[in-house]
Amino acid sequence: MLRVISANLNGIRSAVSKGFLDWMPTQNADFVCMQELKAQVDNMTLDMLNPVGYYGYFHYAEKKGYSGVGVYARTQPLQVIEGLGVPEIDAEGRYLELVYENLSVISLYLPSGSSGEHRQSAKFTFMECFFRHLIELAKCGRQVILCGDWNIAHKEIDLKNWKGNLKNSGFLPEERAWLTRVFDELGWSDVYRRLFPDATGEAYTWWSNRGQAWAKNVGWRIDYQIATPEIAATAKEASVYKEQRFSDHAPLIIDYDTTL
Repeated sequence: MLRVISANLNGIRSAVSKGFLDWMPTQNADFVCMQELKAQVDNMTLDMLNPVGYYGYFHYAEKKGYSGVGVYARTQPLQVIEGLGVPEIDAEGRYLELVYENLSVISLYLPSGSSGEHRQSAKFTFMECFFRHLIELAKCGRQVILCGDWNIAHKEIDLKNWKGNLKNSGFLPEERAWLTRVFDELGWSDVYRRLFPDATGEAYTWWSNRGQAWAKNVGWRIDYQIATPEIAATAKEASVYKEQRFSDHAPLIIDYDTTL
C-alpha cells in the first residue's frame, strides 16, 4: 500500500507550531506533499528539513514569505526536478517532482487569481504552460501522482456557495473548462472523485477565514490528487483530515494499492 498526503500548510512554520510534524508520524505516509511553505531555507529547522524517517525536498519561492512547495518522502528518489523551466513561474516555487523508476510524485501549487486581474492573468499563463507539461508528463513512461492546491473548484458539487462564485477566481468558467480538458482530453484522473463521485461537504479542503466558513462548512474542494489512469485505478481509500487544523486547508489522504 502506498499512502500519499497533500497538504497546503499556509506557512510551514505556522503549521508546525500547530502540531503538523507531530501528526505526520501517526499517518504512516510514504509521501507528504506540501504547498505554500511561505519560507526560505534559512527559516527551516532541522526537523522541518528532514523529519524522522523522511527525506525532505523543497522548491522555495524567491520572494520571502511566499508560496513554495515541498515533499517528504520515505524513499530517496532517483531525480528531483524543481520547476517547469519557465523563469517567471519557477521564481514563485510552484512545482517539485520526485522521480522514481516507475513513478513520479509531484507537489504543485497553482496561482490564485483572487487578489486582482494581474494575478488572474498570471494564473491563466500558468494554466496554459502547465497544460502542455501535462501532455508531456502523460508520455513519460511512469505513473504520476500530482498532489496540490489547484485553486480551482471543478464543479458545482465542489463548493458550498457555487451560485455566488460564478464570477470569482477559482470557479470561473474558463478555469473549470480547463480542468475538464485535463480530465477528458488528456485522460488524467481526479482520484478522490473516482472513489466518491457524489461527495459534497465532506470533500471540501479549504475554508475562508471570513465569517464562520469553517464552523458552517462553507468550503471549497480545491486540493486534489490527480493521477495517471493506471495508478488512479488502484486507489482504495481517500479522506480529508479535519480532526486538527494545521492551516485554512485540510490534508487530503489517499491510499493506493501499489508499491514503489
